[in-house]
Amino acid sequence: MNLEGTRNLVAAARARAPEARFIMASTSNIYGMGTRQEHPGREDDATDPKQADPASKLAAEKLLRESGLNWVIQRFSFVYGDKDGHLESLPGLATKFNLHPAVRMSMIHHRDIATAMKLALSGVMDKRIVNITDDAPTSLYELAELVGEPMAPSTEPLVSPWDFHADGSLARRLGFRPDVRTVYQAVQENLL
Repeated sequence: MNLEGTRNLVAAARARAPEARFIMASTSNIYGMGTRQEHPGREDDATDPKQADPASKLAAEKLLRESGLNWVIQRFSFVYGDKDGHLESLPGLATKFNLHPAVRMSMIHHRDIATAMKLALSGVMDKRIVNITDDAPTSLYELAELVGEPMAPSTEPLVSPWDFHADGSLARRLGFRPDVRTVYQAVQENLL
């Protein structure tokens, strides 16, 4: 679906607006989970998505990069906010996929999708892939506590400590500053 939709949009942009800036919303889930990464996922890291949706987004990214258009690819971390139910779904997903409670997730609030898009429209991200994250990856354990569904604690070591963690350094160098810097700020300001 992501690939076909992107193929159709690229064809339309080539035909009707070849000078347009094409901004693609992708996902940081394209970084291989459980692959024992040495650091948070970076834009130039090898990718190895295990699920269909991230794999199709990666294929769509490739199509866009090779399109000849002016493009920006923003890889969003876990998106939440505005009562969308994403945070509330995490404890169940963590249990379903047997995720360690100490896994830390990079996140981004809905409000900051617009912040990132505005920056992309300025041209500073042209021909780049950019990870979009808030300022503080948060553990699944803490997130489950925030939504009132505590997870069982664990003293087992993390096998892949960088899973679900994206490096947002490039976005910061390009001028991205999230309005909602942490999930705790979102809680304090009632932005969940």
